[in-house]
Amino acid sequence: MSSMRDRVKQLVPTQVTRRVKESLVDYGVRTSDRRPLPDFLIIGTKRGGTTSLWNYLIQHPLVPRLFPAWNTKATHYFEENWFRGEAWYRSHFPTDRQRGLLESRYGGPVRVGEAAPLYMFHPLAAGRVAALMPSVRLIVLLRDPVERAYSHWKERRTHGVEPLGFAEALAAEQARTAGERERLIAEPGYHSHRHDWYSYRARGRYLEHLEPWLDAFDRQRLLVLASEDLYRDARATYRRTLDFLGLPPYDLPDFQVYNERRSAPLGSALRAELTAYYRPHNDALRRRLGLDLDWPDRAR
Repeated sequence: MSSMRDRVKQLVPTQVTRRVKESLVDYGVRTSDRRPLPDFLIIGTKRGGTTSLWNYLIQHPLVPRLFPAWNTKATHYFEENWFRGEAWYRSHFPTDRQRGLLESRYGGPVRVGEAAPLYMFHPLAAGRVAALMPSVRLIVLLRDPVERAYSHWKERRTHGVEPLGFAEALAAEQARTAGERERLIAEPGYHSHRHDWYSYRARGRYLEHLEPWLDAFDRQRLLVLASEDLYRDARATYRRTLDFLGLPPYDLPDFQVYNERRSAPLGSALRAELTAYYRPHNDALRRRLGLDLDWPDRAR
């Protein structure tokens, strides 16, 4: 009898929580016509500090969180949830009334956004964003692609979806992801874990993935930041981001690093191979964006 009672006690909170969540999601969709589209997107790169920058931004009183509250930083609408439609997307953002209350309280413009680092890499995301939100502001964090790839692999290992060592995973990448990008383009409702999880080398060819965004948006709508600048001086990068979004200055007490994964350094032979691989891609990126990206591949 006691075990049955304990089981009921466990089930009731779960059922209540599920019903509450379902009702909040339904409420968001029903009020979607009162929920403006976001003002900014952090579109990449994965393992480049997007979670940290997002958490710094939502500490600003004029940058509200997503709705409902359990959403962390992304709706994944423009890659994974496109089939759900615009009303579903709008349901995740504050209402006009909530925006107005914040503006009245803090005397400044509200800026709403999300951080989804797969957006930059998805072949259809730029076109989808441009069609729905041509005036949105875009923030891009770019990390030394060698360190990014290694960090990406460590994350996959931590999550239990990568059985291979880093060198083996790089060697298997082409076979693992073959045809996935083409299928994403051919089937707009398709979502590929392989394209996301195992794209260690490909994700670091940044210019290749930024070109659709540069073609679709005025350059002034893109803020491109070096992840290393965020790591070295988070406060200065945060202030630069606030300025780009038209937000008033706001000091944070500290700049905690989120999702950091410490480990043994990458072996010298593999580092040298990846550095040489990325050098022409990084040089083209620097020329295209006019940025001084001080990564180890650069000739001294």
